[in-house]
Amino acid sequence: MLLQVLGTAAGGGLPQWNCACPGCAGARAHPHRRRRHASLALRADEGRWYLVNATPDIGDQIEDSHALRPGPGPRESPVAGVILTDAELDHTLGIARLREADGFDILATGPVRDALLGRLRLGEILAPYTRIEWRELGHEAEPLVKSGTVEIDAVPVSAKRPRYATGAGSNERTWVVALRLRETTTGRSLIYAPALARWTDEFQEAVEEADCVILDGTFWDDYEPARTSISAKTATGMGHLPIVGPNGTARRLSGLDARCLYTHLNNTNPLADPDAPQHALLGEWGLEVAADRMVIEL
Repeated sequence: MLLQVLGTAAGGGLPQWNCACPGCAGARAHPHRRRRHASLALRADEGRWYLVNATPDIGDQIEDSHALRPGPGPRESPVAGVILTDAELDHTLGIARLREADGFDILATGPVRDALLGRLRLGEILAPYTRIEWRELGHEAEPLVKSGTVEIDAVPVSAKRPRYATGAGSNERTWVVALRLRETTTGRSLIYAPALARWTDEFQEAVEEADCVILDGTFWDDYEPARTSISAKTATGMGHLPIVGPNGTARRLSGLDARCLYTHLNNTNPLADPDAPQHALLGEWGLEVAADRMVIEL
């Protein structure tokens, strides 16, 4: 199974266009600190790739990956579709950028699909431009493509819905899911969870069986949002378990045999600075921070 990390930043990217916090200022002064919105590219079959979440940076992310660039035909693209972990704008706005395609797949849970079609009216907007085939993302592992060897299923992790969908639908936990990707020929698997509000028994079982875990690293600690004046809520209150602290994910990840990497870093997270001492602490626990353009092969 082959994956490429397309981005590792939380909503707004790094730097965020309207932010002059130390993290964003540092990224402007030192371009190597820049991070695009969190996303993966997954090779489902020879010459066919799926994007995990469609971010506002999708055009540049595709151009930066040689495997995702078009060709050999003038309108021939290896991008076959998008897999969504949730309905947040920073994970779905890029769908509209794919309107030049003849057609593509979108794999999403029921609440996410309904929000995009009902609240954002994405189907009506894109229908004059392209054809979208909506596929249900569920609890049962199914082949991503018929001829491929990658299976996919979803692990529910949160009932948190985006602000534009307040009051829509039920309180199903499938508003936000972790993706479980498994290579059938080798049995090796990866868990991708860029947003994690609760560490459930079901999620624990999933990560224990995985060979690689790419996890929500939005905030370093629970009080980071208030301390940096971006929100009166805690990290947990915003739907993101922090890395350290009583509810921290680092201690749980450090007990796994899997390779574990953090993604979806907020611009306030000290890990946004590659020279921050927090990186050494993660290293002592056997954990990493994912990097844009990183290639992972399982």
